Amino acid sequence: MKRDFAPTVYIMASARNGTLYVGVTSNLAQRIAQHRAGTFGGFSSRCATRRLVWFEPQATMEHAIVREKRMKKWRRDWKIRLIEETNSNWNDLALEFGFDALC
Repeated sequence: MKRDFAPTVYIMASARNGTLYVGVTSNLAQRIAQHRAGTFGGFSSRCATRRLVWFEPQATMEHAIVREKRMKKWRRDWKIRLIEETNSNWNDLALEFGFDALC
């Protein structure tokens, strides 16, 4: 399975412990590019959530949507705990997809 084209739930952040955005996509690399360019619009663009801090591929888009909807209802500290389980330094995981480091 190619990472770029899999149903995926993801979390973008403005900075460590900053604003969080939970989303779902079938093309994570393309969605990262949209967040970084600010073309995604709405909340994400206003709050500059451009750093990929967590993602989880799903078997189907239906599973991804259910997971995203559940996570959007989570308390903030639960989301932070999820991020820090695998990314304690809040590194920008977009680098794994060939994106340049953010300033």
